[in-house]
Formats: sequence, C-alpha cells, structure tokens
Amino acid sequence: MSRAFVNEDNAAAQADQPVERQISAQPNYVTPAGLAQLQARVVELQQLHSQQSAQGERADKQRIADIERDLRYFNQRVQSAQIVMPSDCDQVRIGHWVTFADEHGHEQRVQLVGEDQADAASGLINWGSPLGRALLGAKVGDEVTWKRPVGDVAIEVLAIELG
Repeated sequence: MSRAFVNEDNAAAQADQPVERQISAQPNYVTPAGLAQLQARVVELQQLHSQQSAQGERADKQRIADIERDLRYFNQRVQSAQIVMPSDCDQVRIGHWVTFADEHGHEQRVQLVGEDQADAASGLINWGSPLGRALLGAKVGDEVTWKRPVGDVAIEVLAIELG
C-alpha cells in the first residue's frame, strides 16, 4: 500500500478543524464600549452554539467547530481586557477622539480604541497601529510622524476630545 493513502482519513479530519484565531501580543486595552461589544459577541456566539447543538444529527459540524473556535477567542479577549477610561487630559489617550491635519491641510478625526473595536471606515483606530502609536501621548499643537509603509507623513494634532 502506498504511503499516500495511509493518512487520508487523518487529513480529512484535520480539514474540518478551523484554524485558531491568533491572539495579539499587545496588551488588550479596551474602551468601555469595546468591552461591551466583546461581551455581546460572546453572548451571540453562545446562542448560535446552542441553536446548532440543538439540531443534533442535522447540525452543521463545521459551523459548530467555527463557533467554538470564535467562542474561545472572544472569551479569552474578554478575560484579558484591560478597561481604559478616557479621562479629561491634554494628551491623547485610548478612548479619545483626535482631530489632526496632514501637511496638505487635510483634516481627519479618529478615536483610539482597542484592536477588537477598531473599524477604520468608522474612524475607530487601533491604538497599536502606526497611526495610533503616532498620536498616543501627543498634545494639541504637537507635530508627530505617522510612519506608513508608503512613506512617513507629518501630522499636527488639532483637537483632543473625550470619547
């Protein structure tokens, strides 16, 4: 018998196992809204798991495995969450809204949030991203360098607001 056929059953079984979601090495700082989103996601996944499991033999085994993987991930994110309460201060912190302008005068407004809450299209920027790291700790009037793969950009902090 050829070796090519020996592990065929094992390969098929492993194909059904979803790849684990990677946990970031950076601290899991979250805003209160970010923690609420994580907790809501856990509840949603628990409900989906119950619904799928209740189907017994008709349940989609791959769907259950995906839900269980996501539950492990989000439970771990809730457990490791470190809530950052935005405070009224003169330096950019997690949870603050920041208005800045680039060297061409183009203004942008973003909020620094935890990585699970980040949504660039909504202006929610991961504090650990290049833009987040450039803004973190800056004060109104400071010029900081946003290090981007396509080239560095000098930006000026125009306003800092509580989230």
